[in-house]
Amino acid sequence: MSIAFYMDENVPRQITVGLRLRDIDVLTVQADDRAGMADPEVIARATELQRVLFSRDDDLLALAHQRQREDIAFSGVVYAHPQRISIGDCVKDLELIAKFTTLEDALNQVQYLPL
Repeated sequence: MSIAFYMDENVPRQITVGLRLRDIDVLTVQADDRAGMADPEVIARATELQRVLFSRDDDLLALAHQRQREDIAFSGVVYAHPQRISIGDCVKDLELIAKFTTLEDALNQVQYLPL
């Protein structure tokens, strides 16, 4: 079973569109009417919706690591540094993660792009 993504507010639209064109279930913070939400609320919302959070935000990455250290459950984070992977490669890697990862595999994990 594939996973669904929750896209952080700063994710370029091209990534979201590219994933949707590949039939990946994607919900953006904006489409969820949560624009401007604080980072702890973003990760909590993704977990509530049982979606893996995708972000290119260092602060959300730090928050995920903090949750790991403090043993606070979250639905998983995929992180890509904007200068280390192209949008096209980001879409390809996220598609692989979506199609070959389960939510159970992603729970409390941080995965980095590029793969």
